[in-house]
Amino acid sequence: MGNHAAESETAGPTVNGVQSVDRAVSVLEILAQRGEAGVSEVAAEIDVHKSTAFRLLGALEARGLVEQAADRGKYRLGFGIVRLAGAVTGRLDITQQGRPVCERLSEEIGETVNIAVQQEHYAVNLYQVRGPGAVGTHNWVGQLTPLHATSSGKILLAHLSAKGRAEALAASPLQKLTPHTLTTRAKLEKNLTEARERGYAVTLEELEIGLHAMAAPIRSRDGEVIAALSASGPAYRFTEARMLQFAPVLLKGADEISHRMGYLG
Repeated sequence: MGNHAAESETAGPTVNGVQSVDRAVSVLEILAQRGEAGVSEVAAEIDVHKSTAFRLLGALEARGLVEQAADRGKYRLGFGIVRLAGAVTGRLDITQQGRPVCERLSEEIGETVNIAVQQEHYAVNLYQVRGPGAVGTHNWVGQLTPLHATSSGKILLAHLSAKGRAEALAASPLQKLTPHTLTTRAKLEKNLTEARERGYAVTLEELEIGLHAMAAPIRSRDGEVIAALSASGPAYRFTEARMLQFAPVLLKGADEISHRMGYLG
């Protein structure tokens, strides 16, 4: 083993552990790309000794993440991957089902359209389509945004139980991001009640000066609000009057994605 043995003796357990995780993920990525591979191929690809590759594959096999193909010596991804993927398939489905709706809405409204879900005390954007009028628009995909200062966050908060909402808000202070951000629980609760009654939430320069947005709820098969569909644009163009004009379009789009997700309401 030469260099690899020396490396493991000098590296601390934390460094070694992180390195093993990194290598294990690399193995999974190689198998995903190639379909199947032998120990020698894996070792060469991640630049480790064959015995190290064999140990990594053995550990992954024990957890069901890889399996040996019929002709012994070749490995492929195992069904344990499906178990892990199951935790996010609902979110991936939202993106898949929402894509054509988002593309149509961005054309119709002329502004940027996003799908976001709640992750702990944030709204995280999963998918974005820029409108024809969007010039140099920020890419929100993968970004964690504050629940209280975004239209997506507000509509997700509005449809939580009182207990769930209290927990989400307790986990993060109502930070004042602009002079227009709602920073008291009383004002925010009033705003969320209005959003529930109206069917959509609005933010007027509450996250960023010059940015307006509105969001409607996306529901799952059982009627639970699982995501938010939002449209956002510059305040000078995406005015309150224009948001009011396009609110029915956004609501219809959110309903369409909900129906695609199996909601019958």
